[in-house]
Amino acid sequence: MDFNVKKLASDAGVFFTRAVQYTEEKFGQAEKTELDAHLENLIARADCTKNWTEKIFRQTEVLLQPNPSARIEEFFYEKLDRKIPSRTTNAELLGQYMQDAAKDFGPGTPYGSTLITVGEYQKRLGGAEREFLQTSAINFLTPLRNFLEGDWKTISKERRLLENRRLDLDVCKARLKKAKSAEAKAADAPDFQETRPRNYVLSASASALWSEEVDKAEHELRVAQTEFDRQAEVTRLLLEGISSTHVNHLRCLHEFVEAQAAYYTQCHKHMQDLQKELSSANGDTFPNAFAVNASTSGVSTGPSPLSTASLPSPSRPPNPSNALEPSTLKIEEVKPPATGTRKAKVLYDYDAADTSELSLLADELITVYTVPGMDPDWLIGERGNQKGKVPVTYLELLS
Repeated sequence: MDFNVKKLASDAGVFFTRAVQYTEEKFGQAEKTELDAHLENLIARADCTKNWTEKIFRQTEVLLQPNPSARIEEFFYEKLDRKIPSRTTNAELLGQYMQDAAKDFGPGTPYGSTLITVGEYQKRLGGAEREFLQTSAINFLTPLRNFLEGDWKTISKERRLLENRRLDLDVCKARLKKAKSAEAKAADAPDFQETRPRNYVLSASASALWSEEVDKAEHELRVAQTEFDRQAEVTRLLLEGISSTHVNHLRCLHEFVEAQAAYYTQCHKHMQDLQKELSSANGDTFPNAFAVNASTSGVSTGPSPLSTASLPSPSRPPNPSNALEPSTLKIEEVKPPATGTRKAKVLYDYDAADTSELSLLADELITVYTVPGMDPDWLIGERGNQKGKVPVTYLELLS
């Protein structure tokens, strides 16, 4: 086996010193270098994003595929980089069973003909479900999985490197502190009445050795500080990218809702058509069996609200009516608070919908703050003498 023994021994020594430093910090026996507040906030935000993204991803998988065995099978196909085989939906399987039963019962009988009709619509429902599952997996699950298995792994790796650099820095600080303490003791003038000349010479030599040790420790500390600062900057840049992740996941969430709306609209239409067909075919045998009474059944015969509802476009968030009530608060009368204003970087261009909003240009910096009574999705933005409401999703708040 070809390996470098010296490097292996050196790595083992570094690991041991880090372990000692970490243990002493946990027991309060060593000083610990604290990260700056901004970086700590970014780390906490990243952890929160990871935890909730993972929960949403897992539960969406359960929603789209309730069968645990099927989920495990799909997982292995993905890991083996093989195409997942097409699987018949439950509705399609039910429709096929109904049509097969109709052949035995007699397709010309009322029961057989009805089974054929219902089976056909069950297959249509299954087809709509299949399309919804495929669309949701591509537009919603895949981006979440890419974040958890790609971006988050990179962030975790850099955070581990940052923790190692911090431990190395603290080890160097402790080493320098011990060297200076030993140098001070060795530099103390000996008592000539009780110390022989030879001991005095040895004491002077020890003082010189400790002075060299201090210089070496100071050099190592400067190198460790430089590496720590560099790694902290790399980690900070990665963590600030979480804002872009939120924007991307917001777009994917809109696409998921649109896919759900289209799926339920198709199902509603198929069931309405089935009711009409059964009502016309079996009206003489079962009068009013499939009549839809909107006042009692609660099922509207009109178009589904989801089919006509206008989902918020990713380019413009919803502007709730209570974001700023004109009757109680006017933009020109809003004054910035004494404390609580922040700088924000604009992520995307935004065109104001009315005079109460402020148009934005990507990459510009504005001052933002909130006032009582505002919707949490909006802030008051100021740029020079201009002022107006701005959407939070278009901003990256700075410290």
